[in-house]
Amino acid sequence: MDNSAKISPVIPKRAGVGLKAAHYDRILQDRPDIGWFEVHAENYMGAGGLPHRTLETIRQSYPLSLHGVGLSIGGDKPLDLAHLARLRDLNQRYEPGLFSEHLAWSTHDDFFFNDLLPVPYTQEALTRCSDHIDQVQESLGRQMLLENPSTYVAFAESSMSEIEFLKTLTARTGCGLLLDVNNVFVSATNHDYSPEDYIDAFPIEHVGEIHLGGHARDQDDHGAPLLIDAHDRAVADPVWALYERTIARTGNLPTLIEWDNELPDWQELFAEAQSADAILVRNQTEPDRVAR
Repeated sequence: MDNSAKISPVIPKRAGVGLKAAHYDRILQDRPDIGWFEVHAENYMGAGGLPHRTLETIRQSYPLSLHGVGLSIGGDKPLDLAHLARLRDLNQRYEPGLFSEHLAWSTHDDFFFNDLLPVPYTQEALTRCSDHIDQVQESLGRQMLLENPSTYVAFAESSMSEIEFLKTLTARTGCGLLLDVNNVFVSATNHDYSPEDYIDAFPIEHVGEIHLGGHARDQDDHGAPLLIDAHDRAVADPVWALYERTIARTGNLPTLIEWDNELPDWQELFAEAQSADAILVRNQTEPDRVAR
């Protein structure tokens, strides 16, 4: 791709959406007024084909965020060097404004799991994650953002809180954070703590991007609420409220609408992004707002 033909990689402090093949034609036809697109790195690790041709065209007009799901930052085995090399190639090819991954693990021995599994908040896990983040950032030659997880169980062996763990990771590695507000709400509900208190304590100075998504409601074996980070529906009202509280602290930041399953038509997804943009505009025009 001719790098001179690309728009600036800097991602504006606006809403973006995940780029899905089902929406390619509509996006190329309408060229919607949207801030940016996020792509899952693992969907573009082939050498060519329609996905790359489409992404090259879209990258000429929109900035991109590259979001990985397969590095297994919290895994107990060394990082997959071939996977890391493919990530480096994608970063060089598309010059995304942001690159992010998850605080999770998905590999064990020779097995790869479809789920992003939680990490115990221990000194051992902290050292392992720090080493992996250092390796990624050195290989890519850029900062990565690490996303807070949605969790359904807590580890008895954890010796620190999730926020303490994330703070220490940023101090040790210089990585940034991707604050997934829906994940906060899901985890807080599942573990019965205040999502507002979590947001108020979060190290916002390290946040480079925000995620919003939909969750499914269920019950655990004892009848207590259990939320699932499903990414298959619109953002829920309490998550929108938590998002407003968040940006009252952080200021406006690039905000992604995550909708990965049970995809809606383009107009419904675009409307979710417009709702986020409206909140960002209101936050910008009310400079005296403070977190509730």
